[in-house]
Amino acid sequence: MTLLLTSGGIDESFQELFLSLLSKPPKDISVAYITTAAFGEDQSGDMAWTNFARDDLKRVGITNIQDIDIRGKKEKELFSLLSQKDIILVNGGNTFYLLKYARETGFDTVIKQLVSNGKLYIGVSAGSYITCPTIQHAYWKYPDRNVVDLTDLTGFNFVPFLLVAHFTEEIRSDVEQEAKKVPYPVVALVDTQAVLVTDTTVKIIGGGKKEFYNGFIEK
Repeated sequence: MTLLLTSGGIDESFQELFLSLLSKPPKDISVAYITTAAFGEDQSGDMAWTNFARDDLKRVGITNIQDIDIRGKKEKELFSLLSQKDIILVNGGNTFYLLKYARETGFDTVIKQLVSNGKLYIGVSAGSYITCPTIQHAYWKYPDRNVVDLTDLTGFNFVPFLLVAHFTEEIRSDVEQEAKKVPYPVVALVDTQAVLVTDTTVKIIGGGKKEFYNGFIEK
């Protein structure tokens, strides 16, 4: 299992490490770019933010990128689409919306199988949140609106900790207070950071001070 759980995409500060994870040259890498979470946000504004992670991939030479909205698809269709790709990148947006459709379509089952079989999973913000035991931390600060009235907040449970994206000094006190209410270790990431998870390691990569709560440890 290899997970790259980012706050804001593949930052230049860890792009070389990212490239070292690839099994072949960037020009030969194919990516499933999961766009679904963005549709849970207000579509009337500037949606340029949805392309940041795509631009990061292009910057390192990966251009074979297929946008995939999982909504309306069946489990077998998703497995067929995703199993052909080298990387599954789940982009940001509304975490509740994303988790709803992950369950309804069977994406949650498919992605667990593919990650177990060695596919590289990249999460960006909401795409990182759903790998946690729960997505309740999406309520903390810069809160997602639970636009789908999701009541079961159980995540994929790929990792035993919670991850806070887009951390700034302005939200430090909120994160500190909320972290006291949960039984999980917590790591807060600025947008230049990510958590790299393999079968045996958990490591914070990228530029910026490391912010840990509730006994979170690297190994």
